[in-house]
Amino acid sequence: MLDLAAARALHDETCVLDLHADTPKLMDKLGWDLARRHARPMPWFGHVDLPRMREGGLGAQFFGMWTFPKPQRGSAASVHRQIDALEAACARAPDEIVRCRSREDVAAARAAGRVAALAGIEGAHALEGDLANVEAFARRGVRYIGLLHFSRNDLGCPAMGLGRDDARGLTPFGHAVVEEMNRLGVIVDLAHINRKGFFDAVAATKAAPIVSHTGVAGVRAHWRNIDDEQIRAVAQRGGVVGVIFAPRFLGGDDLDAVCDHLAHIIKVGGEDVPALGSDYDGMVKPPRGLDDVADLPRLTAALLARGVPRAAVKKLLGENALRVLAEVPPVLS
Repeated sequence: MLDLAAARALHDETCVLDLHADTPKLMDKLGWDLARRHARPMPWFGHVDLPRMREGGLGAQFFGMWTFPKPQRGSAASVHRQIDALEAACARAPDEIVRCRSREDVAAARAAGRVAALAGIEGAHALEGDLANVEAFARRGVRYIGLLHFSRNDLGCPAMGLGRDDARGLTPFGHAVVEEMNRLGVIVDLAHINRKGFFDAVAATKAAPIVSHTGVAGVRAHWRNIDDEQIRAVAQRGGVVGVIFAPRFLGGDDLDAVCDHLAHIIKVGGEDVPALGSDYDGMVKPPRGLDDVADLPRLTAALLARGVPRAAVKKLLGENALRVLAEVPPVLS
């Protein structure tokens, strides 16, 4: 039986941080009320709201802003609308949630008893080929940008999707974007990019990268999952790898599948590498036992039951991601 009391106590000791949830699209398009408790979710979305975040002991959430890549024009405006929706949600519940940019902001939010809301972008097609948009998004508090999503863009090619080309790496514009992200303190996210582009970006960035939401091929061979060499490359650059809660990538439909992927990252890259990258609200049907964000203590309890040391569990729950946030501070405010 899972010891949920011990898990919740551990959540009280650390700031639990999830690197990726797609909730802003729901807020922008469907009027999703983040402050209201919703019923248990529909299979593919509806996993996140403030009452359930509280119940799950989640201290900080990276909200991913995603857009349809075709047509590319209009993608930037869509991201700005999603940021607007997140800011409006924070304004409606100022005692519950606050926009954050830095590690210090997150610490202040936690001290005040509020959830820290951080912003990332899924897919650099949202830049619309304009380098100036990196700064425009940075000014709005975007802390990471995923270079690719499910289609080829000006930076490179996806691991799978429209325009897939495994032989093509990071383009000259992609190198310029990574350089600009480094200059502005925007974290490079390597989720969804093809393998060649992945290593090109790791070599190009001067700051720690992340893989915000992924599985690992060492547990399940799948195009969506990164291999051991990729894990080690991120580890060597001081980055983190967030594990997705999607059974089709995990290769299993329960808590153990998520634990298997986290344990493999620890085995290959060390305790400083794993993180949470749920992809809640991202058309993901979660595994049994992680039906929504309120269930996060069940994952913690499962890891403890496996004998994963408490210090290592605290690191993957949030300390590792917070370290990267501190090491890649925002330049603009």
